[in-house]
Amino acid sequence: MQLLDVSEGGPVSLVNGQGKSDILLICEHASRRLPVALGALGLEPAALEAHIAWDPGALAVAELLSVALDAALIHQNYSRLAYDCNRPPEASDAMPAQSEIFTIPGNVDIDPVVRQARIDEIYTPFTDAIAETITERNTAERRTVLVTIHSFTPVYKGVARDVEVGILHDADARLADQMLEHAKRRGQFVTRRNEPYGPADGVTHTLKLHGLANGLLNVMIEVRNDLIKDEAGQRVVADFLAGVIRESLSIPA
Repeated sequence: MQLLDVSEGGPVSLVNGQGKSDILLICEHASRRLPVALGALGLEPAALEAHIAWDPGALAVAELLSVALDAALIHQNYSRLAYDCNRPPEASDAMPAQSEIFTIPGNVDIDPVVRQARIDEIYTPFTDAIAETITERNTAERRTVLVTIHSFTPVYKGVARDVEVGILHDADARLADQMLEHAKRRGQFVTRRNEPYGPADGVTHTLKLHGLANGLLNVMIEVRNDLIKDEAGQRVVADFLAGVIRESLSIPA
């Protein structure tokens, strides 16, 4: 089975590929777009605009960081409802049948052929693009610092979240430690370690696969999406994050 038609465009975009920074930005949940072959997965339009389909504001923040830091950015062009590129193929929520309060009918009892097509045409090209970029940098004797950008909903299953920015890490906390210290010093946003998610929630797949496995400094950033719902908010948050990242890596402004 072929999932994506050539007219739909590929699953991966590279922004500022010639960026001079050591930082490689990743945005796995950049888009709410679904492949035509999957229709709407049985969901109403409102659900496809909600957080279950993507990370609202995350791509805009990542793009602003790409400019501010002169960093390359790799992002996914399809919704995490088709395939969540921050999950390995064996994960039950790589193609979730349930997300928050929503049942996703088109993800219930997925035909094995369709499941494999989603892996082959959405996940594999995305993770290959990251791996190839890191390999190219290694060959050129360039350091890579992996930074993934996400957003989270202010209320989850009826519970309000007071954290505004989460700095997440897996086994390697070196960069996260520095970022938390500098974020606290700035005092601009409520910033916490491994909130609202952490490694136990299965959210560090990209960090483990491409960061830990290659010995790279790595971190995952989560921003509460009500803070980045418009361009003004996105710029404020991006400026804050750019400053924290620069200070943490001792990069001149």
